[in-house]
Amino acid sequence: MTIPRVGDQHSQSDQQRKSDDVQAMFASIAHRYDLLNRVLSLGVDKGWRRAAAGEALLLNPADLLDVATGTADFALELRRRSPGTRVTGSDFVPQMLDIGRVKAAAQHLDIALEEGDALNLPYPDASFDTVTCAFGFRNFSDYARGLAEFWRVLRPGGRCVILEFPPPAPGLFGSVFRFYFQHILPRIGGLISGNAGAYTYLPESVLAFPAPEKLANLMIATGFRTRYRLLSFGIAAVHVGDKL
Repeated sequence: MTIPRVGDQHSQSDQQRKSDDVQAMFASIAHRYDLLNRVLSLGVDKGWRRAAAGEALLLNPADLLDVATGTADFALELRRRSPGTRVTGSDFVPQMLDIGRVKAAAQHLDIALEEGDALNLPYPDASFDTVTCAFGFRNFSDYARGLAEFWRVLRPGGRCVILEFPPPAPGLFGSVFRFYFQHILPRIGGLISGNAGAYTYLPESVLAFPAPEKLANLMIATGFRTRYRLLSFGIAAVHVGDKL
């Protein structure tokens, strides 16, 4: 399997190749994905998800879509926190969704987990009050198209919440974080998952991702009223976009 090289978005064929490679990569590490998240983030990712969930549920959505849901960690967190919300998780990696279904059954939480392409969501216009995406947006081959799809399936007054790793900021802490991401994380991830390439891709995807202000501008260009805040000294960021 070829792990995608991260860089500027180019032709449609390049985008499809990146999409196919990302899909194959995540399928190969699905069985260890949750363990890796806990180990590599030292458990801090749970706090990041709580912060994003608070933003996502603030308007009491009746219908919520979690895009690039993976093994459904965030979708289950949302359902647990808001029992009255109908939660749908969408992902294009069936192996991830299978694990999510097992977790949902074990936790006695009723969520719908459905296969779908984030750049061509299989839902009608104005289907959801809230759309979320936790640590999956940077894998999109076309950010603008992904945001346009979020906008399309949201109802007027709806909310989009994106939780993601921005590139490390300049300064000492950013330098330390960059060293961890580029040199230590791939070694640990490779040992646990058996796929070192997947955890070489991760730091590359983070370094190539738009800075928080640039992502906010992309959301504004889509039509969202947008704000964001940094978490854990900028290791993660949560962007909130409201569809007026």
